[in-house]
Amino acid sequence: MATIKELSEKKPWLNWVLFFGTVIIVFFLGLFAASIVERRSEAQMYFQMVEPIPEFEPRNEIWGQNFPRQYESYRQTLDTTFESKYYGSVMIDYLEKYPELVIMWAGYAFARDYSQGRGHYYSVYDIQKTLRTVQPQPATCWTCKSTDVPRMMNELGVSGFYSSTWSGMGSEIINPIGCQDCHDPRNMTLRITRPALAEAFERQGRNIHDATHQEMRSLVCAQCHVEYYFGENNYLIFPWDEGFSAVDIENYFDNHEFTDWVHGLSRAPMLKAQHPDYEHYKTGIHAERGVSCADCHMPYKREGGMKFTDHHLQSPLNNIEGSCQVCHRESAETLRQNVYDRQDKVSELRRIAERHLARLHLEAKVAWDAGATQEDMEEILVLIRHSQWRWDWVAAANSMGFHSPNESLRTLATSIDKAQEARVLLTRVFSKYNVPQPVELPVYSTKQEAQQLVGLDMETIQQQKDKFLNTVLPVWLEEARIREELYTHPRE
Repeated sequence: MATIKELSEKKPWLNWVLFFGTVIIVFFLGLFAASIVERRSEAQMYFQMVEPIPEFEPRNEIWGQNFPRQYESYRQTLDTTFESKYYGSVMIDYLEKYPELVIMWAGYAFARDYSQGRGHYYSVYDIQKTLRTVQPQPATCWTCKSTDVPRMMNELGVSGFYSSTWSGMGSEIINPIGCQDCHDPRNMTLRITRPALAEAFERQGRNIHDATHQEMRSLVCAQCHVEYYFGENNYLIFPWDEGFSAVDIENYFDNHEFTDWVHGLSRAPMLKAQHPDYEHYKTGIHAERGVSCADCHMPYKREGGMKFTDHHLQSPLNNIEGSCQVCHRESAETLRQNVYDRQDKVSELRRIAERHLARLHLEAKVAWDAGATQEDMEEILVLIRHSQWRWDWVAAANSMGFHSPNESLRTLATSIDKAQEARVLLTRVFSKYNVPQPVELPVYSTKQEAQQLVGLDMETIQQQKDKFLNTVLPVWLEEARIREELYTHPRE
């Protein structure tokens, strides 16, 4: 076999090929090495630029001066244009869309106003504007809405904050959900700023500080996207002592004899689910596989040498390439349809449950009006409570059941079963008191008809809210402006 020397003597041009080939390889290796050094320098310089942030700094724009990439992506939660088949970031009036909800929440503030939640940027203003806050509310209602909450809990103590009033905190709670809620300003590590989560862990014999970083990427969300209730002096409690399923928490509330309100028509002792997204997640396949909330809703991004979390908290369906396709290899359209197929099934059962429950409350009122006794209605009222709770467990959570499709379908099936059982028992009460069957019920095809049916004077309620927005709210904002430079949040 000929040597390189012999080949070069026979083909002198080969020397030049080897020479230029070596030069090209060295050149690209140099570029690669320079790129690595540049990216490392960029990342190092980025963190060297960070100025100290006070422990309880609530203003997101102050954090944004040090972390512009994260802050600019967070500001995208201002965008409320994305709408998937179910939910998204658009404002949806659910009472208008599903008038049965007004009947189901008769006697409760949700019958006045219930809309799809928008981006985190709107968290403070939307709770100021909702008609649910016309009536007096505790300061505990602010807990998940603002970066000002940890500051006020530090000043007043946790119990002191909870025992205050919603309106009393009005001029203090100004800045929307943001950086302070999840990050330690000293080193940007994830941390828990809402004590209810740590307290729930303690009651389960667990220490929140033992959580891994991957677990924290869900637990910071679990500070707010959870089921909760107000205990003594409106102290915030997560009812996780018996587990995370709808039945586990139903048992917890029954054992504690807790009731959110007594229904205005059926007189049933009712429970209102909040937004049990973390609990749904815990019973779903993504949690089983070790996927965190942030993996889907706040996936990693890369700009130059910087890898950072996208703080545009949103539906993964608006970013399938950056979220779903990190793990799944199917096309974006296939993945989107996979989600819709599961949500369609949940939505179908949910609507069946809603129609049964609305009719059930109205029929129960007929029974009371006919002279039924507490003894006649006792078992029926428990069935109504449990049926609506299980429906609400799915309906109140975001994602139309996708966080845990199998558990959502099972829970809705048991809701429908209990509603049917209650209606069977009601037929016996009707027979006892000579009520003609089938029972004729009033029509409520619109939100307005349903609200009138349950006795809501919406004109007066709206006038009260308008007065608040035009007189009280400006005073809050002026007081906040005087106290510090006000972080201006959006207005419609």
